[in-house]
Amino acid sequence: MRKYYLLFFVIGLLLLGCSKKKNTFFDDSSISDTLSTYLKLANDDNVPYVKRLAYNNKAYAILINQDNDSLNRANLFKVANRFFNMNNFDEYQKVSRILVEKSKKDKDTMSAAKAYTYLGDYYTNTSGKDSAFAYYTKAEKLYKKLNDKINLGGIYVNIAILRSLERDYSGSELSAIQALNVLRDTDEKSKIYDAYNILGFISFELKDYDKSIEYHEKALDLANKNTGNDEFHLAATSLNNIGNVYQNQNKHLEAVKKFEEALKDKNLFNDKPVLYATLIDNIAYSKFKLKNDSELPHLFYVSLKIRDSLKLSSGVIFNKLHLSEYYAEKKDTVKSKQFAQEALKLARKTKKNGDILMALKQLGAIDPKRSSIYSDEYIEINDSLQSAERKSKDKFARIEYETDEIIQQKDKLAEQNRNILFFFGLVVMIGILLFVIKNQRSKTKELMLKQAQQKANEDIYNLMLYQQNKIEEGRANEKVRIAQELHDGILGRLFGARLNLDSLNKRQDDEAIVSRNNYLVELKNIEQDIREISHDLNREKHALNNNFIGIVNNLIEQQETVSQAKVSFVVDMEIEWEKIENYIKINLYRILQEALLNINKYAQAENVRIEILKQEKILKLTVTDDGVGFSVSKKSKGIGLQNMLSRAKACEAAFDIKSKIGKGTTITVVFPLEINQK
Repeated sequence: MRKYYLLFFVIGLLLLGCSKKKNTFFDDSSISDTLSTYLKLANDDNVPYVKRLAYNNKAYAILINQDNDSLNRANLFKVANRFFNMNNFDEYQKVSRILVEKSKKDKDTMSAAKAYTYLGDYYTNTSGKDSAFAYYTKAEKLYKKLNDKINLGGIYVNIAILRSLERDYSGSELSAIQALNVLRDTDEKSKIYDAYNILGFISFELKDYDKSIEYHEKALDLANKNTGNDEFHLAATSLNNIGNVYQNQNKHLEAVKKFEEALKDKNLFNDKPVLYATLIDNIAYSKFKLKNDSELPHLFYVSLKIRDSLKLSSGVIFNKLHLSEYYAEKKDTVKSKQFAQEALKLARKTKKNGDILMALKQLGAIDPKRSSIYSDEYIEINDSLQSAERKSKDKFARIEYETDEIIQQKDKLAEQNRNILFFFGLVVMIGILLFVIKNQRSKTKELMLKQAQQKANEDIYNLMLYQQNKIEEGRANEKVRIAQELHDGILGRLFGARLNLDSLNKRQDDEAIVSRNNYLVELKNIEQDIREISHDLNREKHALNNNFIGIVNNLIEQQETVSQAKVSFVVDMEIEWEKIENYIKINLYRILQEALLNINKYAQAENVRIEILKQEKILKLTVTDDGVGFSVSKKSKGIGLQNMLSRAKACEAAFDIKSKIGKGTTITVVFPLEINQK
């Protein structure tokens, strides 16, 4: 139930960008029909709402008929701001769209980016999250083009908020970190504050409470360093957020300290009654959990009265549920049910499923007789919410791929299509454009993947090249040794035998015959020596051809130094590695390396068996361990497994993994060999 407070803050962040600017009040008698006067009065909180709206409409009527220049657009932005502050979102959207067209027509990139941001704010506040993301993305592209770090950081903050509202916490965290990276060298403390608060909220939702407090304390530090007027009471907001984290950890004493410190903020009740009421309710709830009845239930009723006067339906629901918990603890079942049922009725009226779920949960706890009814409804609503959440999980990623050109074509189609034939012609053109863009994106994605794989392959190739150089160095040394043996040994002996035989040819006596026979024996010995040298050379060639196996052996030796598992390695000695393409050897090596890494991390295996066999036109790698295993159907495909699949796919290899809990794991990869691999 307490998640509401942090989420409330996140939603409120967007409102800061279009905040109100207070001006001195002008009496009607002193008003002259000028644009400046209308804009000032439209922004004055002391002027009644109806009159403020009328003044803003008058300013708009003057501006819409003026020339499209930078001053005209600046004043139109002021008009849009005032519509936003008055919650007149329809007019706010209308003016923002006009600003988009005027900015594009005058090629004013800065104003166009700002107008796109305004449209993003509009859709965020009117539940059009898909459209909001699309317009923020357009603004992001333009601010990048302008190298405007401050506004780009603000866009990332808005996108982070948007993603968090859709529970895309990983995407929200990424956008918030992007905001911090962009704003790091700027003086834009307020946007940095917002980014830290979003990160704190995300960590809270992910139950990383220590990290959440760390981020909120960084935000608090920035708020405390703000020497200007804390118009939005950021320090009090951060203290409330830190207190919420403590409250969720059941550290209620620490929570109360933070809430009470926040209440010391001057003018908090007048400037930010919403936060004031939240703090009062938080203090009351923590005191209730501490069984400290001082000022209870009075504090609950104070907060409820403020929220009710501000028509904060979710806040009223929270208060009533807290009162229901309080009276349930006091054994006053009648009041406990009364407040819980009122909360459920209001939640159903506002159609906020999250509030309905909290009310049903509380009623199920205090009304055992109807508990099963409330439980069934709770499960039904919760399942529908989860289903909707799953469907929208990747929608931001999908929207991000849409281009400005497609959206513009659709807008033009909606405006200009008056003729049926022309309409269908445009549809066909857009379809072709979509196909081309989709095809191009696919190629770009494939290229990026290949580049990443190429980088990894280069590392392996460099390793193989290094070892090849070592082998070449050994070959050169061996050649020198053989040359020395031939020159110093065999050639000398041949030369001596030749001279002696030449001199013996002139003699025919018995002694000469015996000597010639001895020299023939010497020639046979020389022949044997030459044969041994030839065998040495053949062994060197075999070692060269098996250089890849040496690399694999090195990998296995490394595995045995970091793991307790015994590794057995079986390789088909008939494989002619010099005929196997380098890309197959590299990817085989990488898959084996990733498999051994996963065994080290997770398998707890005692024995590992690696086999590399050649069967007709295939090369088969099998890695088997007797570790703890896992459920293949339930296991999410992590980065390691994805890498192995990707490398197998790059070689058009068949990849298979079999595992059962407690039965170990077997990975099999079958590489097809080219025709010249026979």
